[in-house]
Amino acid sequence: MDALIVGAGTMGRWFAGVIDEPGTTLAFADLDPEVARETAETFGGEAVASDADDRFDLICLAVPIPAIEAAVERYAPLARSAIVDCSGVMSAPVDAMAEHAPDRERASLHPLFAPENAPGNVAIVDEDGPLVTGLRERLEERGNTLVETTPEEHDRAMETIQTKAHAAVLAFALAAEEVPEGFETPVSAGLDDLVDRVTDGSPHVYADIQATFEGAEAVADAAARIAEADREAFEALYREAGR
Repeated sequence: MDALIVGAGTMGRWFAGVIDEPGTTLAFADLDPEVARETAETFGGEAVASDADDRFDLICLAVPIPAIEAAVERYAPLARSAIVDCSGVMSAPVDAMAEHAPDRERASLHPLFAPENAPGNVAIVDEDGPLVTGLRERLEERGNTLVETTPEEHDRAMETIQTKAHAAVLAFALAAEEVPEGFETPVSAGLDDLVDRVTDGSPHVYADIQATFEGAEAVADAAARIAEADREAFEALYREAGR
């Protein structure tokens, strides 16, 4: 099998690690040719120009969320057998792949972890076939757990597990003040760890998530309800949160 991975950054490298095995030839394309070259060297593959028209058995689109629909339209004709995306959103690429690659195997993957923390849960929507079946097997062989979903269910879940979660952690970071050493509690220390984890990523990736999925406003509204509550109302909110 020969495969082209479009987007040679962190997510593209994760996907390459999943499918890299004897008999698989890897190629990488990226808007930054140097990134494509470096990733290709890492995997013993080749770097190709992002505007090349070579065809491949499998094409994986590991591009940012705002670019995924255009990427599907651009690269779908180059897929002989299968096209896959791991952009982090599902409704848009699934619809685009159905439109532009109706006769090919298709799958949308979302690893629910930072690639450096692999393996973990991988959300998946697919139109099965030999290559996609093999991909599913490789994911599981590498210790991942496949979470079957629908595009609508996935994107709705992202509002909570990504947009709301990130907004809550970043709001704490922006509101928190320095405290003397030794004054940490298990809760505050845990929040500090989460802040470190969230802010160790790429700002543009988190901005794409906030722009794509709703939810941040609900966190702001909840914080306002807590801040404005009297004692009785606060206790009611506390009990509600515990449920």
